[in-house]
Amino acid sequence: MREVAVIGIGITKFGELWNKNLRELFVEAALKAIKDAGVDHIDSMYVGCMTSGLFAQQEHLGALMADYLGQNPIPAVRVESACASGGYAFRLGFFEVASGASDIVLVGGVEKMHTGADATAALAAAADAEYESFIGATFPGLYAMMAVAYKEKYNIPDDVFRRQLAMVAVKNHENGSKNPNAQFRSKITVDTVINSTLVADPLRLFDCSPVTDGAAAVILCPVELAKKYTDTIIKISASGAATSTIQLAQRKDMVWLDVVENAAKAAYKMANVEPKDIDFAEVHDCFTIAEVCVIEALGFFNPGEGIKAAEEGKTALDGEIPVNTSGGLKSKGHPVGATGVAQIVELVEQLRGTAGERQVKNARRGLAQNMGGSGASCTVHILEVV
Repeated sequence: MREVAVIGIGITKFGELWNKNLRELFVEAALKAIKDAGVDHIDSMYVGCMTSGLFAQQEHLGALMADYLGQNPIPAVRVESACASGGYAFRLGFFEVASGASDIVLVGGVEKMHTGADATAALAAAADAEYESFIGATFPGLYAMMAVAYKEKYNIPDDVFRRQLAMVAVKNHENGSKNPNAQFRSKITVDTVINSTLVADPLRLFDCSPVTDGAAAVILCPVELAKKYTDTIIKISASGAATSTIQLAQRKDMVWLDVVENAAKAAYKMANVEPKDIDFAEVHDCFTIAEVCVIEALGFFNPGEGIKAAEEGKTALDGEIPVNTSGGLKSKGHPVGATGVAQIVELVEQLRGTAGERQVKNARRGLAQNMGGSGASCTVHILEVV
């Protein structure tokens, strides 16, 4: 396979964007990526999106976005894997370039969630419809069960667990306050999290990622061709992916995300690296407990140690392994189909050294982990400066 590079990135502001529709958001991000790359054409396109049919009553996104981007008749297709739709779209774009089928590929992700539709019901489509959603098990409820199971498994006192979990949100809002595209740029305190509205015990409002509109896009090409467009080559050194049971109750361990472990193992093997070789990471913190479980499954922390990481400063911008430098889903926002691609945008900014106030010192290799549902699908990508 050919080596593949990211040569262009584009992202919209994330938030409640009532004055922009689905296609406008995608085109905005895509045009920014094309301009950033400096390419005069694209050969193929992938669009990550989970719920356009439910939120915007719009399917057939590949053709729609190619049309509105002025790129007909290129091949274009929508990719759906719940909240991991963007990550899987990126993976497919990577393999298309690596295979030699195309030279210039645009990968985008988009979600328009503020449409008046029931967000809880739409997002529940990523769970098991017959055995979870039907009986009222929403994602806050499922992740709340994971949080309780984690606390009990590692015998953590209630007050300690609650404080340590809150620190994940505090840390991510601190990072998000430095991100001009983040939905929520206000810093928060542990008391803010603990005293916010109870959603599903023990998760409170500030433990949960928001409902978000937004889009992100990247341009991929072979590394050899990338030298024509940029002096800073950001290579995709690995793409790992996996699935697990869609139903949380079917897992052997509710707090160990085997889907993340398996996707990460594949990525580490492909890149010939270990967890200690990663300089920073963007992970899927749809809920604060998700970040805790993910950083353990990625091998950054031992089981039961991830809960302490934010409180001890180990995942801060200047910590051992900075996590969610963008603000993560919690602060930056979570436009579901765009999230995985937005993570890649953050990796590229960090590796280029253009992340501003949130820049990680000496960032040379970054990891992006994007997850669907309560851990039924996952992608892990590793990017590095050549």
